[in-house]
Amino acid sequence: MIKFNKNIINKLSVIAIAAFLITSCSKPEQSSTTGWDYNNPENGGFEVAPFEEQETGPGLVFIEGGTFIMGRTEQDVMYDWNNVPRKVTVRSFYMDETEVKNLDYQEYLYWLGRVYGTDYPEVVRKAQPDDNVWRDKLSFNEPLVENYFSHPAYRDYPVVGVTWLQATDYCAWRTNRVNENILIQMGVLDMDPDQTNENNFNTDAYLAGQYEGLVQEDLEDLNPSGAGTRKVNKRDGILLPNYRLPTEAEWEFAALGLIGNTMYERVIERRIYPWNGHITRTDDKKAYGEMVANFKRGKGDYMGVAGNLNDGADITAPVYAYWPNDYGLYNMAGNVSEWVLDVYRPMSTEDMTDFNPFRGNVYKKKKVDSDGLIQEKDSLGRVVYEDVTVEENVTRRNYRKANNINYIDGDYSSVLNSGGDWLSEPEDKNTSKLMYEYGIASMVNDETRVYKGGSWKDKAYFLSPGARRFMEQDQANDNIGFRCAMTRVGSPFQAR
Repeated sequence: MIKFNKNIINKLSVIAIAAFLITSCSKPEQSSTTGWDYNNPENGGFEVAPFEEQETGPGLVFIEGGTFIMGRTEQDVMYDWNNVPRKVTVRSFYMDETEVKNLDYQEYLYWLGRVYGTDYPEVVRKAQPDDNVWRDKLSFNEPLVENYFSHPAYRDYPVVGVTWLQATDYCAWRTNRVNENILIQMGVLDMDPDQTNENNFNTDAYLAGQYEGLVQEDLEDLNPSGAGTRKVNKRDGILLPNYRLPTEAEWEFAALGLIGNTMYERVIERRIYPWNGHITRTDDKKAYGEMVANFKRGKGDYMGVAGNLNDGADITAPVYAYWPNDYGLYNMAGNVSEWVLDVYRPMSTEDMTDFNPFRGNVYKKKKVDSDGLIQEKDSLGRVVYEDVTVEENVTRRNYRKANNINYIDGDYSSVLNSGGDWLSEPEDKNTSKLMYEYGIASMVNDETRVYKGGSWKDKAYFLSPGARRFMEQDQANDNIGFRCAMTRVGSPFQAR
């Protein structure tokens, strides 16, 4: 069982006795605007849960945000001209210490098979990594096809053969398993190994009152007109935000690890890689000359000469191999490249905002029924979402439509000679085709995603966090994996 910080384990008991403690004190906590007591059932029971700060979820490392120069750090040898250096700010967030391992992904597939395998086997098949990515027409790689994902010798190696779509599904699954475990450890829910089909814990469904589970002890409801007990809700600050893929800006910021390379807001040395200096260790006499990442040193040289292997890995390496960067993140410059959240555009450097830059927003809302209640969850136990509409956002100034992937770069306002009034075009028309005619005039479309970092089969150039490449979101490769991130809520600082 995953073990959490004692603070989060005790948080529910704190909430349960909060009303008693407050009402027994001579000066209960009061509203600064009305003077009414909080957590007092005698005056209506408005609850204010005790909260210090967000807990760090399993596997994550806190990344303190800030301003940095995003973009290439050396000459553009690929002549893509798609990554001009520019100053941006990234909010604090959390990121996986390592790439997602084969063992992690096996746990995911096991859960899917146990819950959906009987009635929805297609769900399990859809999530399977593609073992055949190891095949090469002129290379003997069948042993990797047969063993890399399933053999215990590779359980601590990064999962590959996973598409961007599969990676995002994994993140959603991880969110629900972590939050379910929090409620179990806190005594709200009991273990339920018999969950199947729609009867499985889903964070959105639980918060919407559409998942009951095996209740051990709900919270006390201080509302005098309530039922006496209630479910945990978002205002309690107990459940964690969603695991997700990091944005391109977050990934690049975390990879550079400038927190260990600044003094009073002055970057001492602009790094080419996630460390100072070149591709061998120079800061420790015991490790002089050792390779600091898993990459291809030159043509045909994947691991060096027998007796003196340079990076010690012919393909991938265990996720804790080599040294972490200054944030404590492993393999941010090698081993496998990693999917990020963004849709690729060659002109992202020109048309994106300088605060939390990201391209790929599709705004959604929970689907409601004719009575305005959240629609019943689907057959897999998930709350149903739908796109927001222009009609409901007609008075907004910051956005109108749901899909903003092609905003400024692919929409009608950015297409030359599109003909007619772009404002009058239907919202669902794929305007991107006019600028990015995939397979004919471009290899880019709205389903093309960015991946970052070098890999075991890349040369040193791609070890730079500023390098960016792209691939269709439903394709996979033998050198692309992923790691998860999580939004930081509240203060950008973490309590020491």
